[in-house]
Amino acid sequence: MVDSLTDGLKVRHLTMMGLGSAIGAGLFLGTGAGIAAAGPAVLLSYAIAGFLVVLVMRMLGEMAAASPSSGSFSTYAEMAFGRTAGFVTGWLYWFTLVMVMGAEMTGAAAFMGAWFGVDPWIPALVAMVVFAAINLAKVSNFGEFEFWFAAIKVTVIIGFLVIGTLLVFGLLPGSDPVGFANFTGLGGFAPNGVSGIAAGLLVVAFAFGGIEIVTIAAAESKDPALSVGRAVRSVVWRISVFYLGSILVITLLLPWNRLDEAQSAAESPFTLVLQQANFSGVVGFMEAIIVLSLLSAFNAQIYATSRMMYSLALRGGRRPAGGGRGGRRPVGGG
Repeated sequence: MVDSLTDGLKVRHLTMMGLGSAIGAGLFLGTGAGIAAAGPAVLLSYAIAGFLVVLVMRMLGEMAAASPSSGSFSTYAEMAFGRTAGFVTGWLYWFTLVMVMGAEMTGAAAFMGAWFGVDPWIPALVAMVVFAAINLAKVSNFGEFEFWFAAIKVTVIIGFLVIGTLLVFGLLPGSDPVGFANFTGLGGFAPNGVSGIAAGLLVVAFAFGGIEIVTIAAAESKDPALSVGRAVRSVVWRISVFYLGSILVITLLLPWNRLDEAQSAAESPFTLVLQQANFSGVVGFMEAIIVLSLLSAFNAQIYATSRMMYSLALRGGRRPAGGGRGGRRPVGGG
């Protein structure tokens, strides 16, 4: 049984979709919590999590290329282990994303409500109507919206890396080379030891969430075997560079014991670094980027949840009576 979906997504859509889902408010606001837990050794947390993401994404990419399905890992679990496994995997993923969507929109609406002086539910309602309309239209329209959302975030990260590198080497006016003082002082590279690195992994693992949407979208790409392979490879190395590069810049420039989970754009490590470059309006700029990140993630999550539910409905989304393997059968393009 093959998903009867259109094929309006291109490689650039898939690539930016994965990047846009992973580069969100968790990177801009949650980075400080990971650094506070592990110190500069949070780089190891990111490296470990990144390595695991590479393994998972390459395996998912292989399966998506061979048998593209909007159910992705839920479909593959059902093909391998039976309907119960597919049912549990699919509905747990759907439920988790629905909960995260609420958090994303709550955060974005709080910022937008303060900007326009209205109750947060008003911009939340407007945004939900707009994104619902986008996702109900052609999938290529969704792909274009998500492409440009993600492109803005990627541009910001690249700009941050350039400015941060100039600050590290003292190449901006009023700045001096920082060296490795934050790595050797304040308790050393791993001030909280292995337990700190493990605690950092909890924050990091959440930040990497969303990349799997690439394999869900593979079912609607023009040439899944080619598109998903290129997109997965591109997403993996770009995410590694953006995340590890950003964290390296932050830990070189900011003492780890000054950071914690940011409650506002003003407390974001990215804001604190850019303020060292004496840019005006940094807080307002970061607020706009954080809102954009939240809305982009919300848009992608509407897509992922709707496609997962569609796939579950197509396969019969009820748990089979009696549990167990539940009568394994080929599904989703196999």
